[in-house]
Amino acid sequence: MKLLTAGIIVSTLVCSTALAKQCDVNFNYGVIIDPHHVRMLKHGQTYVQINGQNQLFVNGREISLEKDQQALLSQYTLGIRQQVPEIVSIAIEGVDIGLKAVNQVIGGLTGENSASHQKFQQKFDEMQSRLRKRFNHSDNNYYIGAQDFDDFGEIFAGEFESEIEEIVSNSIGSILMAVGAAITNDDDAQNSEKRVDTFDKRMTDMGKNLKLEISSRVSSLEHKADKFCQNLIQLDVIETKLQQSIYQLLEFDLIKTSGE
Repeated sequence: MKLLTAGIIVSTLVCSTALAKQCDVNFNYGVIIDPHHVRMLKHGQTYVQINGQNQLFVNGREISLEKDQQALLSQYTLGIRQQVPEIVSIAIEGVDIGLKAVNQVIGGLTGENSASHQKFQQKFDEMQSRLRKRFNHSDNNYYIGAQDFDDFGEIFAGEFESEIEEIVSNSIGSILMAVGAAITNDDDAQNSEKRVDTFDKRMTDMGKNLKLEISSRVSSLEHKADKFCQNLIQLDVIETKLQQSIYQLLEFDLIKTSGE
């Protein structure tokens, strides 16, 4: 059952590991993106709103901008529109790695068409759907709350981990029956011993293949997280220029990095 435990652990840790390794960046406000607006929320209220690329509102008042300020705001808006969907993508991929690991183990032990496997597959799809809804991820609409990305993986602890553990616990009976059938389907002791050896080899091979697959995907996710964090740091530089250029944004500080 060590493989099952490993899969559960991966699902809750892989995203936080990928981001914590590279990211010491905070979002001080919630961010909402739709095709026409970017809004930053402070205590649930819109603090800064950008319509299109360069129409700026602060606390509900439109701010008149010079052309160079409009160009700077447009650059900043484009960066926000690129990076918020990216963090949603990293979050979903992180959970996906863990869920697929558990899914493969259950399918390998009970059979891909077993009731346990089909039940997990259904729960898998439901959890993915709920995760997207958590970020209001549909038709180019995104929401992400104020975040310390160093602790980002914590949002996957609790609810999702408990659900996975419950599914695995409910599958234990079917798994043990499948293991028993694979080992004791013959009264001959010698044949039973061979079956044990064959089953052990199958489990070992599955474990090795799973480890290789997870390692490859985690490595790819860490690279994506590293790039994301570097992009946020660069975007913070643009944000600082906005603060210096537009006095109404002097106290606005969405992105906070470790150097600040």
